[in-house]
Amino acid sequence: MGFMQRHTREFFLGGILVMVLSLGSIFFVTQFDGTTAPAADPDASATPAEGATTEASATPEDPADVIVRQYEAVPELTIDPEASYEAVLHLDSGDVRIELYPSEAPGMVNNFVFLAQNHFYDGLTFHRVIPGFAAQGGDPTGAGSGSPGYDLESESNGLLFERGALSMAQDASGQVNGSQFFVTLGSTPHLNGDFTVFGRVVEGLELLDGLTPRDPSQAEEPGDTILGIEIIEDGA
Repeated sequence: MGFMQRHTREFFLGGILVMVLSLGSIFFVTQFDGTTAPAADPDASATPAEGATTEASATPEDPADVIVRQYEAVPELTIDPEASYEAVLHLDSGDVRIELYPSEAPGMVNNFVFLAQNHFYDGLTFHRVIPGFAAQGGDPTGAGSGSPGYDLESESNGLLFERGALSMAQDASGQVNGSQFFVTLGSTPHLNGDFTVFGRVVEGLELLDGLTPRDPSQAEEPGDTILGIEIIEDGA
């Protein structure tokens, strides 16, 4: 008997698995892939969800810390919209500094600051990188379909997309993903009006240009790692 004849059952089960994974990628890969998780109550404060996914922090300051990957609701607004905030993305290749715009998109900035300060992004990857277009990260699954368990309210402002703009990803229905963000690597005026700019890279954009190109539906290796995101308030 031939190899395939002797392993008919294994090939059959493997074929079913491939079909399921393929369907999953269809549902979750959008213009900027996000998730179709139900929107959370915007008035509820963020607390770890029952049975939340956690993992030990790898930060040398306190290795006993636990990172929460799932929350029950959107974080309560705690930032000062009139203050200045900067996010520093720590990568293996160096640091990327991003000026945040709390007065222009307070909800998105507050959420980004909350997740960063709670080490949510530590160890996650840039799961989708399209050279000259954008680099997307912040998915706890690394496959483009994950979220922190909630969606964000849409916000709009007059800020235009250009190289280095920071925005949150959306799913096919226009829901704003709670953790997946992207940075544009080229001119992207076609995103104006559909997505919201809430920050801009001021230093280290060339490091994002150097990220490994990646399509999560085809890649076999994980994307480049985000070591952590540090938040600096009022230049302190």
